[in-house]
Amino acid sequence: MSDQSLPQGMTRASGGTGPHAGYMPGFGNDFETEALPGALPQGQNSPQKCEYGLYAEQLSGTAFTAPRGQNERTWCYRIRPSVKHTGRFAKIDVPYWKSAPNVDPDVISLGQYRWDPVPHTEADLTWLTGMRTVTTAGDVNTQVGMASHIYLVTQSMQDEYFFSADSELLVVPQEGRLRFCTELGIIDLEPKEIAIIPRGLVYRVEVLEGPARGFVCENYGQKFDLPGRGPIGANCLANPRDFKCPVAAFEDRDAPSRVVIKWCGQFHETFIDHSPLDVVAWHGNYCAYKYDLRTYSPVGAILFDHPDPSIFTVLTAPSGQEGTANIDFVLFRERWMVAEHTFRPPWYHKNIMSEMMGNIYGIYDAKPQGFVPGGMSLHNMMLPHGPDRAAFEHASNEPMKPVLQDNTMQFMFETRFPQHLTAFAATEAPLQDDYIDCWDSIEKKFDGKPGTK
Repeated sequence: MSDQSLPQGMTRASGGTGPHAGYMPGFGNDFETEALPGALPQGQNSPQKCEYGLYAEQLSGTAFTAPRGQNERTWCYRIRPSVKHTGRFAKIDVPYWKSAPNVDPDVISLGQYRWDPVPHTEADLTWLTGMRTVTTAGDVNTQVGMASHIYLVTQSMQDEYFFSADSELLVVPQEGRLRFCTELGIIDLEPKEIAIIPRGLVYRVEVLEGPARGFVCENYGQKFDLPGRGPIGANCLANPRDFKCPVAAFEDRDAPSRVVIKWCGQFHETFIDHSPLDVVAWHGNYCAYKYDLRTYSPVGAILFDHPDPSIFTVLTAPSGQEGTANIDFVLFRERWMVAEHTFRPPWYHKNIMSEMMGNIYGIYDAKPQGFVPGGMSLHNMMLPHGPDRAAFEHASNEPMKPVLQDNTMQFMFETRFPQHLTAFAATEAPLQDDYIDCWDSIEKKFDGKPGTK
């Protein structure tokens, strides 16, 4: 937990577990936490009368009848029930946040694209007004697919709250530090960490250190889960104990407040006279959490050849078709390269998945030039891509000795659906018009003679 003081008027449960003050460890655990002693009922979920005059309320993240291993819900004990946290809705415009289907007839999404970092501006931008959608895929109404965004945040939300009925958000900071004050607790987030904010959870975003910039994957489909390890076994990749869920924290504050809801791709506002962050105690397994990417333990080839990039999957959101994800979140971080007689960077390929990549920091081995921290690239389904000439020549001729791939952290939002560019991505974001030219200088080496390499 950051040493920053808590927001004025917020009360948080003491402790956490081990060295992680304010957090509880584990992915998919059944947690329980209370900010006031005795606020959490024991032995039942919905007593006739709750302690402190609280209201019992269930937040369900899956169907009631989902199998036990997939069923997610949290019981909340709050100062007011959620029906008091919304009034009449009025539609509003959030012009840069788009949802699928969003196919612009004037934009060509077919191609290999790369962008420089979206620059900061002098404007006051909150989590809502600073969101910039880059691609959309699938259909938010049928709850399949995703959207990728860049956020630029310079200003904290003041007496303003947000929740999405459409999606869970995977947040990947690249610059600056943010605080997510949620109904179920507080998450402080900085570069080299990620956070998952589940569908339906109300929260406020504050700037701890700005300006802040980062990436967001908006998942319309089934929730992110840890990938199966298969023959890898019980360890490595992302370990459940390294995911951190916040302890209970609440506000008992009366102040005119605005609540914004994203529902079926549209935004609405409603006004109330108090803070909706009033959950004093809760128990369950449907919650926000954070994860430190530096704890990801990569697995790779130790003799020859290069595994498929799926070996670097941190989280996966299933599609219903076994083995084919709605979204995979993939991480390329520091690691040793030791394979013999092997071209070590990612090879040339095309596949059915559409790949949106972002650079958190450092140099990506397949593109040592042009793919800079804060930048993005898009390779849509069945479009070929791979190393530029410099990377190919270096990897084809480097000595076959162990090399530490250092100072590197990139990620990929990979989906089974084509990703369509927004007008912002095509016309306002700093698109590198010459990216496609990075392969122009690749030479024909074939001469028809055996033994030529």
